[in-house]
Amino acid sequence: MKDRRLPVNIMAFVMAGGEGKRLRPLTNECSKPAVPFGGRYRLVDFVLSNLVNSGVRAIYLLVQYKAQSLIEHIRKSWTISPLLPDQFVTVVPPQMKEGSSWFMGTADAVYQNLNLLKEQRPDIVAVFGADHIYRMDIRQMIWFHQQQQADVSVAAIPVPVSQASDYGVIQVNTDGRIHCFQEKPECPCVMPSDSTKAYASMGNYLFNTDVLIEVLEKMHQQGKTDFGRHVLPQLLKSHRLFAYDFSSNKVPGIKSYEETSYWRDVGSLDSYFQAHQDMLGMQPKFDAFNPRWPIFSCNYQGPAAHVAEGRIKNSLLGAGSFINKAHLHNSIVRCEVVVEPGAELHECIIMDSVRICRGAQLRRVIVERHNIIEAGTRIGYNLEEDKRRYHVTPSGLVVVPSGKLNYFSRNSRGESSGYIE
Repeated sequence: MKDRRLPVNIMAFVMAGGEGKRLRPLTNECSKPAVPFGGRYRLVDFVLSNLVNSGVRAIYLLVQYKAQSLIEHIRKSWTISPLLPDQFVTVVPPQMKEGSSWFMGTADAVYQNLNLLKEQRPDIVAVFGADHIYRMDIRQMIWFHQQQQADVSVAAIPVPVSQASDYGVIQVNTDGRIHCFQEKPECPCVMPSDSTKAYASMGNYLFNTDVLIEVLEKMHQQGKTDFGRHVLPQLLKSHRLFAYDFSSNKVPGIKSYEETSYWRDVGSLDSYFQAHQDMLGMQPKFDAFNPRWPIFSCNYQGPAAHVAEGRIKNSLLGAGSFINKAHLHNSIVRCEVVVEPGAELHECIIMDSVRICRGAQLRRVIVERHNIIEAGTRIGYNLEEDKRRYHVTPSGLVVVPSGKLNYFSRNSRGESSGYIE
């Protein structure tokens, strides 16, 4: 590409109102983008980091369901310098300026905030999802959008046909121009080059501003509220829509052993669990450590992790955690977790402010925050018994719902190192 100049003004709407029904009970008390991930992140941190690292720093975060946890996280973690008025991450709940309804769909969410768009008047508007795990240099998608003289660009990636019904499915010409868009089809069209895969939308779009304003106003008059179901099929008839091949995106600092073009939609408990496993090992599929393209998150003020004694194999430990004579294998332990002597964790995800007491044994278990797992408890070894007490997925993953511990009362040493959101 010869011309790689960014437009003078780029603005982003991040769609962060997802209810995340398939992630329950993790979303019983928060929206999907607020769900914790890895040792210190939340799902929303990945899209925000990609935008900020790409130089897109005028960001409106559109929230809706159970938004308080997400709002608090953004307030504490995503304050860009107030000295730069054109750089911000601002949370926007439903304003209900034209009625009493909440956001009725993705397109309606942006329509209800067209005043922000008209005030900023960007050249290009990025409309991105908030609940995927990936790294992406969005500038390269913008360059593609400019080179193709596109009205709309849709980031796309091949997915197995068996999973394609969960996505928007795209058909393109040889030059990448979209000629068909199916939103979550029962019988998805396969890729001509590979009958086992379909070309799926990642839910990340670039719009020329005038095109977006015009189509949203028209769709609103017709009562149509969704980008995938309504807006994109409508624009195919009259505008230039192109698919941006995510596999062509090159992010600095990616290691040779990482999966090329890693992207995961963690929409189910099993996919959420597997994405955590992808971060483990000497050569993880997705390496969280990349100084050239960091994933930003909360500025936790507690101490470092402390291992008094134990056997730790292929595991991640969050800040403020305390491990004493315990065995951890293929597990992720978040902030301020205490694991007492004799406890064993095998392929587990332990959320913030949890105490795993003496001799407890857990296998393929997600423990939500603010819990005490009592001494000698066994979870993940007898699934029929677990089903009577916890949530168990068809694959046998056990989820222990959030407990009711006080934020400051869980440290086995009689002290707390800080506040956990």
